[in-house]
Amino acid sequence: MKLLIVEDDPDLNRLLKRETIRNGYSTDSAASAEEALLYLEQTDYDGILLDVSLPGMNGFELVQILRRRGDPTPVLFLTARDALEDRIRGLDLGGDDYMVKPFELQELLARIRALVRRSYQENSNLLIAGDLVLDMGTHTVKRAGKIIELTRKEYQVLEYLMLNRNIILSREQIEEHVWNFDYEGASNIVNAYITHLRNKIDKDHRIKLIRSIRGRGFMISTEEESHEKHTD
Repeated sequence: MKLLIVEDDPDLNRLLKRETIRNGYSTDSAASAEEALLYLEQTDYDGILLDVSLPGMNGFELVQILRRRGDPTPVLFLTARDALEDRIRGLDLGGDDYMVKPFELQELLARIRALVRRSYQENSNLLIAGDLVLDMGTHTVKRAGKIIELTRKEYQVLEYLMLNRNIILSREQIEEHVWNFDYEGASNIVNAYITHLRNKIDKDHRIKLIRSIRGRGFMISTEEESHEKHTD
């Protein structure tokens, strides 16, 4: 999933970016609210990790701007402010969660997963399509009970498809969501990863879950659902 980190402490910014990428996220980072707005005007994110005490516009002011614009991107405040009134203010302004520094990385990752689940209206870390099961907590993927080994990017593409089960995603949507803002690679990168996933997930199974919709993109769907919604 795609995250935006907004943190003016360069060491913490680098740490959060490194660890979220290592844990399967496509992550961009900004050092100010003004820079964050530039990112948010050009791409969508599944969540924002937002420091409150930023130079210039602070985190609370940034959230106010986003909510006035109708931007529903979930926001997790990261701040040294531990006063009850600050936590209440952050949540009342439209924040979704609030963590006080210093914090444990594993708890932060768990809260990010909860943020993403709420955003996609998922009840657990398990995403299921037919006999395909993806666990967002452990990053394991199984089909018919058998573990499927995926690279980091293969997992990210599959996770995005699974969070949008039965919804057609264009190549542009997948590329924008799975690769970070600075990516400048091959134009057929999404097709290549879909091919890799098909070889690992669908090749030895009668029911093919990864579907191509001509001229529109790709989707995860069971055979019964696909008969009603599209043709290959």
